[in-house]
Amino acid sequence: MNTIAKAAPSTLLQEAEQFLQLYAKEQELPKAAYQDRREEIVESVAAQGTYELTKAELAFGARVAWRNSIRCIGRLYWKSLHVFDARQVTDAETAFRLLCDHLRFATNEGNIRSAITIFPPDVEGRTPLKILNHQLIRYAGYAQPDGSVLGDPASASFTRFCESLGWQGKGTAFDVLPLVVQEAGRPPVWFEWPKEVCLEVPITHPDQPGITALGLKWYAVPVIADMWLSIGGLRFSAAPFNGWYMGAEIGARNLADQQRYNALPKVAEAMNLDTSRNATLWKDRALVELNAAVLHSYAQAGVKVVDHHSAAEQHAHFERIEQSHGRPVNGDWTWLIPPVSPATTATFHRTYNAAELKPNFFYKSAAEKGCPMM
Repeated sequence: MNTIAKAAPSTLLQEAEQFLQLYAKEQELPKAAYQDRREEIVESVAAQGTYELTKAELAFGARVAWRNSIRCIGRLYWKSLHVFDARQVTDAETAFRLLCDHLRFATNEGNIRSAITIFPPDVEGRTPLKILNHQLIRYAGYAQPDGSVLGDPASASFTRFCESLGWQGKGTAFDVLPLVVQEAGRPPVWFEWPKEVCLEVPITHPDQPGITALGLKWYAVPVIADMWLSIGGLRFSAAPFNGWYMGAEIGARNLADQQRYNALPKVAEAMNLDTSRNATLWKDRALVELNAAVLHSYAQAGVKVVDHHSAAEQHAHFERIEQSHGRPVNGDWTWLIPPVSPATTATFHRTYNAAELKPNFFYKSAAEKGCPMM
């Protein structure tokens, strides 16, 4: 099992105090309460080498981590994040049950709610529980003899790993992968998701029947599972979280990217576009209609989604609110601009400081993800 070097007590205390100061300021904690809590943390770190966040601190930290996420255009709603505290859970079966509950809560019959389930933090460099998936719900990718991939090429390695554990999909382009969980010191195990926790949306077009006939679809809730959460010097390696989709994530990336489902040539054919040369802008026209189909389909299915223009406006509103509170708004410009018509948004025409504040979510290295085939 891969381990992560534990933070030195001095570093842990420094980050803990910085977080506690932020918490005390924004939650208007009385000075005496702040001092008492600080003493508790210092004593705990001295005696045990770590400390435990209160439920209120955990919830605040998770929400601020969303607020500080420089690649997220949907940060306006950071206060609405629902926090499921699963810090006492170290067994795979209970984790699976709680993550099914997470999906039910988040899906909410299509009225998507943002949520996070936080499992125990790393202790002395060991991760008590690992989730090996990139997202809780994602489609499989099956390597074919000719070198192509049936399904999602981004999932091809993880699909092989799941198969090595004994899982077997149906062999379609949209097979939902299982959840793979690993307890400390034990081999990974997989669980098949119940159909009722995986809401999917068939992609249809209001006036292009050829696009509807392609049989594309996507799932309702994107739950990121391969990032780690940093709060007050503590590292939570298993903390899957979700918001809701921006339509362009599906229509301009997941379904459109050449290294993903590469649907644009088929969409263009369905629209009878001239694909003989780039100058016909067939890719652009197909891309717009595929994105229109995604937005139409999610609306028809009653599943929350946001278009990229509205998302950019919401982020601008978030920036104004943060500035009114005297907080910096950092961002990764390359991620905040949408993949469709970015120049039509205000985000495209400004710059950001890409510094990452804590609490925050961070990407794991390949070794930390735990999948030997990735």
